[in-house]
Amino acid sequence: MLTEVTATRYVTPLREGGSLPGVVEADDLGIYVMKFTGAGQGRKTLVAEVICGRLAQRLGLRVPRLVQMQLDPVIGLGEPDQEVQELLKASGGLNLGMDYLPGSIGFDPLAYQVDPVEAGRVVWFDALINNVDRSWRNPNMLVWHGDVWLIDHGATMIWHHNWPTAEAAAAKPYNASDHVLAPVGPDIAAAAAALAPLVTEELLTEVAADVPDEWLVDEPGFDSTDALRRAYVEALLPRAATIHERISLEAEVKAPQKPPGWLTDHLTEWPHKTKKKSDGE
Repeated sequence: MLTEVTATRYVTPLREGGSLPGVVEADDLGIYVMKFTGAGQGRKTLVAEVICGRLAQRLGLRVPRLVQMQLDPVIGLGEPDQEVQELLKASGGLNLGMDYLPGSIGFDPLAYQVDPVEAGRVVWFDALINNVDRSWRNPNMLVWHGDVWLIDHGATMIWHHNWPTAEAAAAKPYNASDHVLAPVGPDIAAAAAALAPLVTEELLTEVAADVPDEWLVDEPGFDSTDALRRAYVEALLPRAATIHERISLEAEVKAPQKPPGWLTDHLTEWPHKTKKKSDGE
């Protein structure tokens, strides 16, 4: 179960992400990055953050500490930004907080080197959770005290947005050609050997249990929150055993398509035939 704290002051929004997370202070004197239930992506983003963040931590990857965070919308009354005020009003109750890492900087692959072993563990983990949001365009990694920390897992496990197709979706391969760590030459085999045996049914059940009930209620097709938690376990467990065999680090090269006939039928082949001049011309 995640520790629960209460937000006491809204400090500032973080506009790098589409969900508009904010820096807040809490009653335990900690500073957190809060992600809101009222954001456009909805509560499933927070479910993914908890399951994937806690799983990463249990596998030895660095992810900021996660907490449940109670929010009273009244703390946003003095916020001059109307967008932020509306977000706080829509997010009263339980939200998600993660430790704010002061002084951390965004990961830049040109400035910070990651060895193939660590890169392999990150890529393998992202393949397990089907993370499509760790590209060179948006690495979603921070460097803090010389170490790489993983953040922002709300766009993972795409299958939980359509549970009837979850089994097929979870069995799909993972294209890592656009991954920010692909150029490093990640050691996927070593990562699979070290991490896959750790992803047990017991571990996944414990990780899923960290998701608050109120973020899981009323999911279509499930009669209880425990049944929904079980669905996450059943999607991730078989994927962990074999996903290393289906990770592609090279971009797929597609043959150029032939242009449609309506665009080319009126064109003549090269070299163009020239009209022969008559003697009178």
